Amino acid sequence: MNFAPYQDESPEVERAMSPALGDANRVKSPIIRSPVGSPPVPGLTSNALPSPSHFGGSVQPGATGFGNSGYGGDVESGRWNMGAFDTSLPIRMDYEAMLAYLLLPPAGGVFLLLVEHKSDYVRFHAWQSSMLFTVMFIIHLIFAWSSFFSWTLFLCDLAMIGFLSMRAYRDVDTLDHYEVPIFGRLANSFVDDE
Repeated sequence: MNFAPYQDESPEVERAMSPALGDANRVKSPIIRSPVGSPPVPGLTSNALPSPSHFGGSVQPGATGFGNSGYGGDVESGRWNMGAFDTSLPIRMDYEAMLAYLLLPPAGGVFLLLVEHKSDYVRFHAWQSSMLFTVMFIIHLIFAWSSFFSWTLFLCDLAMIGFLSMRAYRDVDTLDHYEVPIFGRLANSFVDDE
């Protein structure tokens, strides 16, 4: 169950400045001590904060991986829950970014450009996939006269699809964009202009 209050996910615009260290008029906070009979908090030493593993180190009993079921965040098969990243489709963002390359390129990228409006990460991969594989399709048409070139290009296509899908899946944790030399920069500029 989620008992946390609704949190605004908009980025901070301004931060409050800390008071100067030499301020003699500053009031010090009182030292708060726990009641004498209360049980100790595991992982909490005197005058220290609990370790991060106290909050998110293990899956809570009965946690299903959906929603916020514990202290720090959900752990789903060793990865943080993708629910924090909104997408237009009811699919996790890493799977959706992979679909840009796996759904019959370049048609999958064009489809995601039409339906995905929330995730810049997915839109980047959709732009990159649609531009890269459109050019690859044209190159296939040019070299259609040779079966050797056609099969070599087909194997290159499969290698690119596999590699780019894997990078789209792996890089979702950090939201890094793996850019193909020419098309990646164009895809980034298109997403930035939107």
